[in-house]
Amino acid sequence: MPDLHLVVLAAGKGTRMKSRLPKVLHEVGGLPLIEHVLRTADAIAPSTTVIVIGHEAAAITERLSKRLGLLFALQDPQLGTGHALLQTEPLLKDRSGTVVLLSGDVPLLRSATLRTLVDHHRRTRAAATVVTAVMEDPAGYGRIVRANGSISAIVEHKDASPAEREISEINSGIYAFDLPPLFGALRKIGSQNAQGEYYLPDLVRVFRDMGLAVETFQVDDPTEIAGVNSRGELAEVGAVVRNARNDELMAAGVTIVDPATTWIGPDVAVGADTVIHPNVQLEGRTRIGSGCVIHSGVRIVDSEIGSRVAINNHCVITESRVRDGARIGPFAHIRPASDVGPDAHIGNFVELKKTTMGRGAKANHLAYLGDATIGERVNVGAGTITCNYDGVAKHPTVIEDGAFIGSDSQLIAPVRIGRGAYVAAGSSITDDVPPEALAIARGKQVNKEGWTRKKK
Repeated sequence: MPDLHLVVLAAGKGTRMKSRLPKVLHEVGGLPLIEHVLRTADAIAPSTTVIVIGHEAAAITERLSKRLGLLFALQDPQLGTGHALLQTEPLLKDRSGTVVLLSGDVPLLRSATLRTLVDHHRRTRAAATVVTAVMEDPAGYGRIVRANGSISAIVEHKDASPAEREISEINSGIYAFDLPPLFGALRKIGSQNAQGEYYLPDLVRVFRDMGLAVETFQVDDPTEIAGVNSRGELAEVGAVVRNARNDELMAAGVTIVDPATTWIGPDVAVGADTVIHPNVQLEGRTRIGSGCVIHSGVRIVDSEIGSRVAINNHCVITESRVRDGARIGPFAHIRPASDVGPDAHIGNFVELKKTTMGRGAKANHLAYLGDATIGERVNVGAGTITCNYDGVAKHPTVIEDGAFIGSDSQLIAPVRIGRGAYVAAGSSITDDVPPEALAIARGKQVNKEGWTRKKK
């Protein structure tokens, strides 16, 4: 919308978090708090988005660097919310329309609520619209004071009288403003309050003194406007995000055995009829096909899992691909840039790193396969290692279709095992093995008769 502008307040220290990390960069549901806010605001398509930064400003700008088109206003020192909004004047003074003000630590606001706020504000032609909510325990929030049904003031909790503290309707800190009178009004705010700061809610009084209308818009669910000010509140909000995500997936046909212990990121896709057991974490841009079974303790990050895949207990898969019908684990580690082919088996305590396994290939026990290309129907025996690092550089191993690698073998890269070749158990292979050959590279066995008796 060409005449709609977004401002997000993100300058505060968040002292109750007791953290070096800026409060708005603490994560819930796999995203920083402020990213949740920005994704919600994407629904109203603002033509301008300004982030007000202050404490640890460089960390915030770096974290948001992938978002194109953001503008930043520095608030230094931090003298309150009214002072924060005033810092956006150089970026917005030549524009017209509506300013929507959000807080970077309020991640649960719904896009539908934001759209309704904008519609309500424009329909009423108000200078300001304040989003409010009714709370059972309003302690800590500014109270909405009304006269003849209309808002007359917002009083901060610390400045409220005993009677005002009995009011249950609170200020969410979310607003819509008509842009033309905004900055002139902000300069009329005083700092005569318990904190000695320039409170944004004082704009209600200023606008009314200017003869301009102030409206309110009440949300039905106060959870939407819950802010995060402590680690405890971070966990509470995280639980809301987790539960909502799991409910969404279950409604789409995914079975989640224990939603309370299952964590699925906002950008993860899961196909219908997949079953997810307890204590599973699916992160980043992971894609899970249909009809999969993911057992307890599994963590998958930024990976693509095909359909009908079984991932057994306590596997870790990162930045890799597992194709249809494959079986992984238990206790397997699939490291970045690996590709497990259709119907392949990667068993217990097998680690892959930048390795491709062909269709139907198997490595069922206790192997490390790094920088390797492994063909179809290859059998890799227990204890096999591709020795891919010489202390300076990484080298490739190629195992062609149908080869058999005996247990406890070391393949000293660079090396190629030909199609249908066999490597005898316990071998250390340093040279290429021709197709259909048997390679034996181990010391000759010597039996010394009577040695034990003489030793004793």
